[in-house]
Amino acid sequence: MKQQHTSTFIIKILVLLLFPLLATAQQEKDSIGSDTLVYKQKYGLRIGADISKPIRSLIDEDYSGFEIMGDYRLTQKLYLAGEIGTEEKNTITDFLDVTTKGGYFKAGVDYNMYTNWLDMQNMIYAGFRVGASTFSQTVNSYTIYNPDQYWNNQYNSSVSQEHSGLTAIWGELIIGIKAETLKNLFVGINAQLKGRITETEPGNFENIYIPGFNRTYDSGAFGMGFGYSVSYLIPIFKKDKKVVQEEE
Repeated sequence: MKQQHTSTFIIKILVLLLFPLLATAQQEKDSIGSDTLVYKQKYGLRIGADISKPIRSLIDEDYSGFEIMGDYRLTQKLYLAGEIGTEEKNTITDFLDVTTKGGYFKAGVDYNMYTNWLDMQNMIYAGFRVGASTFSQTVNSYTIYNPDQYWNNQYNSSVSQEHSGLTAIWGELIIGIKAETLKNLFVGINAQLKGRITETEPGNFENIYIPGFNRTYDSGAFGMGFGYSVSYLIPIFKKDKKVVQEEE
């Protein structure tokens, strides 16, 4: 009997000692729960257009073009992205008047480097594309220069010659911004650095312009580009994201 009273007394002492610890642990759990925000983030297809090309088509009589772009959110930061478009460009140099016409397609990924708060969808991103183009070069006129001063040093021809079935492949680094101005509506700006991988050329002159790559005659194997976009996000599903608030 005495042993039973002793065991009961020890159990009561342990309960009294453990109760403050259990209460503290429960308070910490409640604190973590109250400081953790859970909200829904949209995942879906964003489709838009590069508005710089139609604007350029209106103000530059030697150019016309259009581009559709899109991206699909794969993870919290990673997006599958691509562009498809057409361009026609008349290029006049000291010796050539050439019209380039064709289409292009680019595909790759974008990585969002910006940390959004709550359900915001803004992006400051860097990405990579592989681009491919099929096009034609039409020589409207050309001049052949002869350095021999005793002969007529120029020969001019205005006979049109079309070279079709030309192709080019390049890699492209891209950096840009997309900001949500209205619900699911985004405006953005981006810049691209391009490097040619392969190309086919006409038999008697180099490619002057490649759709999707831009001009080539003064930049060697590298090209530059930029764009202004307007796009709309079509939400497909949502995922939960948890954010733990830090105590002040």
